[in-house]
Order: sequence, then C-alpha cells, then structure tokens
Amino acid sequence: MLQQVLEYLNNYFAEDDAGNPYHVERGTFAIPGGLVSLPFLQDGQRFEITGSALNDGVYTYHPGTVTDDDDIAGAALMPETFTGTITALAVPPALRKLSDEIRVWVDKYGDVVNSPYQSEDVIGVYSYVKAQNSKVGGQDPTMGWQTQFGKRLKRWKKGWL
Repeated sequence: MLQQVLEYLNNYFAEDDAGNPYHVERGTFAIPGGLVSLPFLQDGQRFEITGSALNDGVYTYHPGTVTDDDDIAGAALMPETFTGTITALAVPPALRKLSDEIRVWVDKYGDVVNSPYQSEDVIGVYSYVKAQNSKVGGQDPTMGWQTQFGKRLKRWKKGWL
C-alpha cells in the first residue's frame, strides 16, 4: 500500500527539502537468494528499486532480509541480476502510519469501491442500487481511498510535471 500512496502523492521522499537526493546507487546489482546487501541504508529504512525486471518497487531494508509493505512476513525480492537504480527514501513516520490506516480501509471497503454494480433491477424478483455517498462510521465506502484520505495526504503531495 505504501508504494501506491507514494505514487499517488508523486513523492517518494528521495530528496531533502533543498532537492538533494539522499542516496542513489546506479549500477549492476545481484540479488542472490532474494537478498541484497545495502550498507548505505539503515535498519528499517525504505528504498526503491527501478530498472529491475522482477523487483521494481518500494521495500524496507533490514540487514539480512528485505520486506515489502504488503508482505511484512518475509523476503520480498526475487533472485536476479539487473542494471538499474536503488534509491534511499526518507518516508515520514506519520505517512507510514497513515498508509497503514489506508490499508485497513481498503481491506474493509475495497470490494464495495471496486464493485462494477451500480444498480440492477430484475422485474418482479429484486432491485439493487449501490448507495451513493452513504457514510458508514464516518467513512464513505463509495469513494476510493484517494478521495477518502485526500485531505490528510495533501501536505505531502507534489505537483505533476
């Protein structure tokens, strides 16, 4: 979910406020057995892989293991050798916490939001209309997470180029 949130924000937190990148490694990387050594990262720091055929995405680094934020339980990298970029990220703790809230919301309301059924009427049998703008516990399950959490995410959003 964190990667989807960062894509929505158009902000991966790869640079400081002055626009200087935190740390970018370009080159050929080997990921034997699904693990990669990244001594320039701190334990628990997020990083992004680009240019890989199998592993593009945002991950969390721990010495001896790597996880993605959708599969916290184990290594998420596929073994490969690729030429690309590994970028250190500095995702704010408040955004990581909000991303977790968004994941819970999507787990609860995702099926409703993604349902193709808006209404159906079978004459003499039943009628169904998907609620529009109905709030359930202060949440609107007819909106996507981007709309539901947009105001809270706004402070981190960067403009599109």
